[in-house]
Amino acid sequence: MATMTSEPNDCPIQADTAAAEARRRAHKDAPFLAAARGETPSRRPVWMMRQAGRSLPEYREIRKDYGMLESCFNPELLAEITLQPVRRHDADAAILFSDIVVPLKAAGVDLDIVAGRGPVVEHPVRTAEEVTALPIVESSQLDSIVEGIGGVLQGLRDDQVLIGFAGAPFTLASYLVEGGPSKNHEVTKALMYSQPDVWHALMRRLTPTIIRFLQVQAEAGVDALQLFDSWAGYLTARDYREFVRPYSTQIFDAMRAYGIPMIHFGVGTGELLGDMALAGPDVVGVDWRVPLDSAATRVSAALQEADPTAEPTARAKALQGNLDPAVLFAGPEVVETQIARICAEADRAIERGQARGHIFNLGHGVLPNTDPDAITRAFEEVHKR
Repeated sequence: MATMTSEPNDCPIQADTAAAEARRRAHKDAPFLAAARGETPSRRPVWMMRQAGRSLPEYREIRKDYGMLESCFNPELLAEITLQPVRRHDADAAILFSDIVVPLKAAGVDLDIVAGRGPVVEHPVRTAEEVTALPIVESSQLDSIVEGIGGVLQGLRDDQVLIGFAGAPFTLASYLVEGGPSKNHEVTKALMYSQPDVWHALMRRLTPTIIRFLQVQAEAGVDALQLFDSWAGYLTARDYREFVRPYSTQIFDAMRAYGIPMIHFGVGTGELLGDMALAGPDVVGVDWRVPLDSAATRVSAALQEADPTAEPTARAKALQGNLDPAVLFAGPEVVETQIARICAEADRAIERGQARGHIFNLGHGVLPNTDPDAITRAFEEVHKR
């Protein structure tokens, strides 16, 4: 049945949940889905952010004649690159090959991904007039993504899931305001602090594009979603609550009708984990800086404080993470030891009722020079636990 969700500008978006359910083909007991629901999976699920990328020779070969964004909008390339690491590593989840700026590019924003630098915006957005002129993506502008998702689904087993994703409003806003990647996000923060009306207008303008991008993926048949707030870790908890969390909450609220697991992840967000959990995901991603059992304590405490009368099951989220990507360079014995530690931390949190399940992942993304065989061995080791 279709339901209605409201965008921040009060323009309704139609959610075709029936079509989405019809296109999903993963079995309900796939390890990833079971862990996300807080059930005991047949094996501990594992996937890695940036698993489809520069660490794979087959990826470098297929990408040598294509730019990043060109690859993201080419359905055949999108499907093949998404599936490459799943075939090689026996991953429990594929992550859609895309980039957080894809919906902006599809909507007509003049930007490109520059090798060695990242997304570069030709005309930064810093005034109320520029915010108003920012286009909102239309579903038809994402047809190639839908076609690519169809190709991915054909290549997955029914115990493997496909994760769609999008960048969160703060991270997209930072790229737009700064004009590209930033080490300190000083232009972004200056706008946020000095012109809060313009900032909130920008966040309201971006939120419908992100919702639509995620809805298109959900209705094409993805089994789960991840909202990346890559740069939220540069904020204080106070600023996150005022300037960021309301918009991430709107996105999770809009997507809840689809009934698929939703993950929230950011880098350097140890002090924000409780607030990110309160935004509404089912799974909280944790980077490598915070032990999983400590992360679970922070999340559980925030949920209990927000609603002291909630049932115990509502005071915990599933966790995702959190091996340091650099550990994959340290040799099999070190990798095995670190995997054992992380799994034990997750299991302790589950036993205490502070976490509902565990999806193994890195604490960020696969580094470009990682030996693919080290990744395969890591997956095998996780599956033993």
